[in-house]
Amino acid sequence: MQNKKTRFCIVTILFWFAMYAYIPQLPGYARQMGASYRMIGFITGGYGLTQTLLRIPLGIGSDMLGKRKIFIVLGSMVATTSALIVYFMPSPVTLLVARLLAGVSAATWVTFTVMYASYYPPLQATKAIGIVQSMNRIGMFTAMLVGGYLSTRFGIPSIFILSSVVGVLALVTSLTLKESSDLDNKRAFQKSDIPALLRNKNVMAICILGAVSQLIMYGTTMGFTPIVAGQLGATNFQLSLLTMTFIFPQIIISLLSGTTFLKLFGERNTLFIGFFFVTFTSLMTPLVPSLYILFLLQLISGIGTGIVFPLLTGLVIRDVAEYLRNTTMGFYQAFFGLGMIAGPIILGFVSQAWSLTYGFWTIGFIGIFALIFVFQHQFTVAEQE
Repeated sequence: MQNKKTRFCIVTILFWFAMYAYIPQLPGYARQMGASYRMIGFITGGYGLTQTLLRIPLGIGSDMLGKRKIFIVLGSMVATTSALIVYFMPSPVTLLVARLLAGVSAATWVTFTVMYASYYPPLQATKAIGIVQSMNRIGMFTAMLVGGYLSTRFGIPSIFILSSVVGVLALVTSLTLKESSDLDNKRAFQKSDIPALLRNKNVMAICILGAVSQLIMYGTTMGFTPIVAGQLGATNFQLSLLTMTFIFPQIIISLLSGTTFLKLFGERNTLFIGFFFVTFTSLMTPLVPSLYILFLLQLISGIGTGIVFPLLTGLVIRDVAEYLRNTTMGFYQAFFGLGMIAGPIILGFVSQAWSLTYGFWTIGFIGIFALIFVFQHQFTVAEQE
C-alpha cells in the first residue's frame, strides 16, 4: 500500500510541475505580445472555463465506469500538448487556446483527489486530501523555481519545453498506477443520486466557499499580482520567486489544515482564519510600495490558501458514500471552477474600466462575503482519526 501511495505522489508532483512551470511569467508574456488587461483576464480565466464544463461529466463518468486511472493518464497527455502549442505558436490567441486545454487537463484533478483518498479510511478523507494537496504544491513550487531560472537564462519559451518534457514523464509514470480494489464492491452510481447531492446543504456551502477561494487566488496571485510586481520592477526570476513564496507555506500548511488545525480550532474557525488572510492580502496588494512588502503579502496569502483549500476539498467528500465521491468531487471542482473563471475576468474588467487598485479591492470585498458566510454556516462534524 505504501508503495502505491508513493508512486501516486510522484505522479501528482510531475503532473502539477508540467501545469505550472510557466504560470508566473504567463501574464507578463501575454502583455509583451500585446494582450490587454481584458485579454489577460480571459487567458487566465479560460483555464477555469474548461474545468467547469468538464468536471461534473468527468466525475459522473468515472463513477459510472468505476475507473479513475485512465483519466489521470489522459490529463497528463493534454498537459503536455498545451505547453507545446504555446512553444510552437506563441501569441495571445494560442495562449488562450493552450490555457483552455490546460483546464481540460486540470479537470482530471477530480480523479486524482478521489483516487488517492480511496487509499485511506473514509474518516481520514481530510488527511488524505491534505497529503495529496501538499504534493500538488511541491510540484508547483519546484516548477516555478526551475522555470524562473530557465526563463532568466534562456528566455520564456524554454519553460514551455520544460513543461512538455515533465508532462511526458507524468504520462509514463501514471501508467504504473493501481486502481483501488474497493470500487469493485460498491453500489454503482445512478442518475437518481444527483438530486440528493444537490439537496445536501453542507456540500453546497462548501462548493460556494471553494468557488470564492479560487476566485481570489486566480484573480490575484495566478492572475494580476504578477502585473503589480512587474510595475514594481520585478524580473522574470523574481516573478517566479513571488509565486513560490505563495506556494511554499502551502506544502506544510496543507498537511496541517485537515488534521492539527481542525482539532485545535474546529472547521468554522479554521476556515475563518484562512479566508481572513487571503482577503486581507487582496485588499492590500495594490497599495504596496515595494517588492519586499509584496513578497510578505504573498506569504500571508499562501498560508491562508493552504488553510482553506485542502480543508474544503476534504470536507466535501468526507461524509459522502464511496460510489458518489467522484461525482461529488466533480461537482465541487466544477463549482470552484466558476471562481477560477470569474476571478481574473472580474479583476480584468474592473481594472480596464477604472484601475488595477479597484480590481483588487473588488476581489477583496468578495472575500469579506466569504468571511460572513463562514461565520453564519453550521458545518457538520465528524470524528477525525
